[in-house]
Amino acid sequence: MPVFPLSLALALALAFGPAARPAAAERFTLEEAVARALLANPQLEGARAQVDAAEARRLIALSAVFPKISLSGDYTRNNEEVSFGSGADTRVILPKDDWGVTLSLRQPLFAGLREKRAYEQSKLARAQLEAGLSDTQATLVLRVATNSLAMLEAEALVSVEQRNLELAERRKKQSGDFFEVGEVTRVDVLRAEAALKGAERRLVAARSDRERAAGELRADLALDGPIEIAPPGEFLPPLPELAELIRQAMDGSFQARQLRLAAESAELEVRKQKGARLPTVFLDGGMIWQASTFPSDEYSFLTLNFQVPIFSGGELRGRVREAEANLRLARSRLEDFERNLREDVANSWRDVNAARTVLELSREELAVTEQQYEESFALYQAQEAIALDLENSEIALADARRRVASAEVAVQNLELRAFYLTGTLGPRLLRASAALPENPPSPAPAPETQP
Repeated sequence: MPVFPLSLALALALAFGPAARPAAAERFTLEEAVARALLANPQLEGARAQVDAAEARRLIALSAVFPKISLSGDYTRNNEEVSFGSGADTRVILPKDDWGVTLSLRQPLFAGLREKRAYEQSKLARAQLEAGLSDTQATLVLRVATNSLAMLEAEALVSVEQRNLELAERRKKQSGDFFEVGEVTRVDVLRAEAALKGAERRLVAARSDRERAAGELRADLALDGPIEIAPPGEFLPPLPELAELIRQAMDGSFQARQLRLAAESAELEVRKQKGARLPTVFLDGGMIWQASTFPSDEYSFLTLNFQVPIFSGGELRGRVREAEANLRLARSRLEDFERNLREDVANSWRDVNAARTVLELSREELAVTEQQYEESFALYQAQEAIALDLENSEIALADARRRVASAEVAVQNLELRAFYLTGTLGPRLLRASAALPENPPSPAPAPETQP
C-alpha cells in the first residue's frame, strides 16, 4: 500500500472529504422566518410554560371553594377485650381487634369572600402571563425582522463595496496607464492603490457584518448552518396618522395590558385583606364505622364552625395598609408607562417620516454623485482634472451608495418599531404569511436602490 506524504493526504481530504462540500444555505422569506421562530424559539416555549403554570394555579385557587372529602382508617390489636352490659345490652368499649373508618367532609361556607378574590387574582395573573407571552412573541417577531433586515442591509453594503472596489480598480488602471506614459507622478498611482486597499478593507468588514447578523438570526430560529433571507419588499402596511397610532398603542400594548391587570389584582388584594376582618364559617361532616359498639358502631355527624377575629395585634390593619400602598404603586406605574408610551409612539412616528425624507434625499444625492463621478472620470481621462478631484468624486459616490442602502433598511426598522409599540406587529406579519390565506399579501417588488 503506497504511503502518501502528509501534505498530499491533507489536500485529498480537503478536496474530496465531507468538509469540502459546504451545506447549502436554507432560504427563508421574512414571513417563513417569523413562523419558524414562533415554533422553535426556546424563549417562547418558556413563556408558554409560564402560562400553563398560571392556569394550574387558577385551578388550585378554584379548589378552595369546593368541599374537601377524605377517608381515613386505623387498626389496633389489644391484649384483651373490655365490655359492659349483658345480652342484647352488651357494649364493647375496647375490642380485641379495634378498627375504625372515617369518611369526613369540610365545606367552606364564608371567609369574607377571600377565596373569591384569590380566584379572581389567579385569573388576572394568568391573563398577565398571556399578555407577556404575546409581548414575547411580538418581541421575537421584531428581533427576527430586524436581524433579517440587518442581513439584507449587510448584503446590500457588500454589493456597494464590490462596486466601489471596481471604481478603485478602474482609477488604479487609469493612473497606471498615465504613469507609464509620464503624464502623472508616482503619487497618483500610490493614491489609487491606497484607495483600492481601503475598498478591499470595507468589503471585508461588510461581509463580517453580514455573518454577524446571520448568526443572530440563526439563534432566533434555532438553526445551524448557512441561512439566506429573500428581500421582503414592502411587507408592512402604511403607517396610520399619529392620533390613530397612539390610540392603537394605548389599546393594544401588551405591557400596558400587563400593568392594568396588575393594578386590578392590587385592588382585589385590598378587598381581600379587608375581608379578613369578617367571620369565617365552614361545615364539617362525616360518617364513622368502628369495631367498638360504644356509643355506636356506625354513626354520622354535621358540625357548623365559625371564627370571628377580635384582636390581631394590628396585623390585619397592617396588611390592609400594605395592600393599599401596593395599589397606589401599581396605578402610578401604569400612569407613568402610558405617558411614556404616548411619547415613544409620537417619537417613533416622527422618526419614520424623517427617515422617509432622508431616504428620498439620499436617492437624489446618489443620482447627482453618479453624474458627478462620470464627469470627473471623463475629465481625468482627458487630463483636465487631477487625481484628487476624481478621488473626491469616488468617495462621494461610495458614501452616497452606502447611505441609500442603510436608509432603506432604517425606514423599515423604524416602521417595525412603530407597529411593535401598538401591539400589532406579530399579527400583521403573520397575516402576510402563506400559512394564513385569508389576507394574501401583494408586496411590491423591491425597488432598485443601487444604480
